[in-house]
Amino acid sequence: MTDVFFHCSDDEHVLIDRSGAAIKDWVEACEHAERLVRSYIMTANAEDWRNWVVHVTDERGDEIFALPFTSVLGRPH
Repeated sequence: MTDVFFHCSDDEHVLIDRSGAAIKDWVEACEHAERLVRSYIMTANAEDWRNWVVHVTDERGDEIFALPFTSVLGRPH
């Protein structure tokens, strides 16, 4: 297991994950990132999430992968 952090940002905002999560593999990290995106977009607010990205990093701060919110939101019709 390794500590993985899930920071979110767009052009104007940065949300820093200070606690991280103990993740056993990259599949679990991807699933966690997707759940995080869904939790943000399901929150009632006026934020436009289309430009947001989850930056998944290891304990050294090295980016493992980035997940754009649009990959979970889908395309607008």
